[in-house]
Amino acid sequence: MKLETNLPAEKLLETILSIEQKIGRIRNINEGYTARPIDIDILFFDDQLISKENLIIPHPEIPNRNFILEPLKCIAPDFIHPELNKRIDLLHEVTNDTDALIELTQQLKNPIIDFDMSTHRYVAIEGNIGAGKTSLATQMAKDFNAKLILERFKENPFLPKFYEDPTRFAFPLEMSFLADRYQQLLDDLTQYDLFKENVIGDYDGYKSLIFAKITLQEEEYNLYKKIFYIMHKELPNPDLYVYLYQNTERLLDNIKKRGRDFEQDIEANYLHKINKGYMEFIRGQASDKIKIIDISDLDFVNSRKDYLFILDKIIN
Repeated sequence: MKLETNLPAEKLLETILSIEQKIGRIRNINEGYTARPIDIDILFFDDQLISKENLIIPHPEIPNRNFILEPLKCIAPDFIHPELNKRIDLLHEVTNDTDALIELTQQLKNPIIDFDMSTHRYVAIEGNIGAGKTSLATQMAKDFNAKLILERFKENPFLPKFYEDPTRFAFPLEMSFLADRYQQLLDDLTQYDLFKENVIGDYDGYKSLIFAKITLQEEEYNLYKKIFYIMHKELPNPDLYVYLYQNTERLLDNIKKRGRDFEQDIEANYLHKINKGYMEFIRGQASDKIKIIDISDLDFVNSRKDYLFILDKIIN
């Protein structure tokens, strides 16, 4: 199999060993060539050369095993062995292993292909600070080969200042976010044919109104709202709006773990206000285009099962 992973090689090995153990394999130092419930090996890891006590990449037996070379030639004939500097199809031609192989008709199936995104061309993933919307949007865009739109909060110079002095910097912060979000959505969405291509974002334009209502004084908010509606009337709305609900305790824990200095003093009360603002906005939207998913007990970043569960909630 050829596959992609966000894990480094040694972490991938730990994951593989865990899978083998769950299926029932008990590794023995003197195991040798014996029957086992499952055996997963890492053959290559891009073009890396790794030589450690518990991990050697490329796998040293590749040139000597026809049951590796023949199927490998089918999926990656042009791949060059980074140590031997030879293509896979050429290694297959010169191997001394002449054992015949039997092709099996049973096929492995990626659960992702069961999910049909054709009715959700533009999906906005929303949530409170630290809910994981960027992680989910990024993974979904990768799995469905979709255009990914990520909020450019790191480029906003007013954000650290706002957390230090909210009263002084709330209006310039929200105006800066309003302009940047509008420009980004205008640039990205107008370049895509939403009838043919998928777009997944980790925010929706109406996020600006939700946060502004919390941070701005009444007079400032009324002015802000007028500007917002003038700017956003030309932007398409998402086909599906997903709100990830996360309990406050885990939000604070996630914020602490990701380590952004200017976020470390965020209080639970502020997160409560944000969640309340989202709920008020959602109540005013068409219910068939809104999905609220409670992820308080889920870890879709580290658990494939949880990730597929969330996809099922979003798409089906």
